[in-house]
Amino acid sequence: MAGLKIRSSIPDKDGRVLTITPESAGWKYVGFSVHHCAEGGGFRHALKDRESCLVILSGRAKVKIDELDFGVIGERDSVFDDVAPFAVYAPADAICEVKAVTDLEVAICTAPGWSRLEPRLIRPSAISVEERGAGSNSRVVRNVLPETEPADSLLIAEVITPSGNWSSYPPHKHDSDNVPSESALEETYYYRMKPKQGFGFQRVYTDDRSIDETVCVEDGDVVMVPKGYHPVGAPHGYDMYYLNVMAGPKRTWLIHNDPAHEWIIRR
Repeated sequence: MAGLKIRSSIPDKDGRVLTITPESAGWKYVGFSVHHCAEGGGFRHALKDRESCLVILSGRAKVKIDELDFGVIGERDSVFDDVAPFAVYAPADAICEVKAVTDLEVAICTAPGWSRLEPRLIRPSAISVEERGAGSNSRVVRNVLPETEPADSLLIAEVITPSGNWSSYPPHKHDSDNVPSESALEETYYYRMKPKQGFGFQRVYTDDRSIDETVCVEDGDVVMVPKGYHPVGAPHGYDMYYLNVMAGPKRTWLIHNDPAHEWIIRR
């Protein structure tokens, strides 16, 4: 794998500002893209043998999956609004049509799919919200597509980390297919900052340090986590949002904390 960080670019004709595929990432499961569409713009999306979940990050859109029309969905002006997103699940091979009713930011999360589940709308009221951690380790998690909801491979969550706080902390990993102790999941982090000129830091490292990178993340960046521990820090003055997409051979989230730092939650 090349560098772990991908920056957003100028939108293409479909509004796409970044794309990660299993081929470009050098892994097997997770795909991810983001579209920024002006009012009236839009795009079509379909992938053979891969399920998708479209997360409306901000703005409003008309969304249609095959012949099922979900009408206009979306109610946030920002990912930092105090409400969970609208999302739409689409099974493998489905044709997704998105039309921007307002300026729109939408993420497309993909992974292997095979069961041909029914397309469905995921409303904000159906998304559980929880606070994890305490003190400067506290953050808010919105469980967009947890393992308790039907899908073949995808696991998706949004996380808001307040200014000065840490997240994905103490450092944990999920790169060993050793259920029920630990599951193997690839993961992407898509970042937004408030205010936009903000930045943060993420370290990705393995026990043997075959991977040991610390990257500065800015608004619109993605960090890929193929394996290893991956803590995140938000500097004072800047709130941090990230959208997590995970997938692997088994659809369950079982983590292993770095033993050197696990004392933080046991004191």
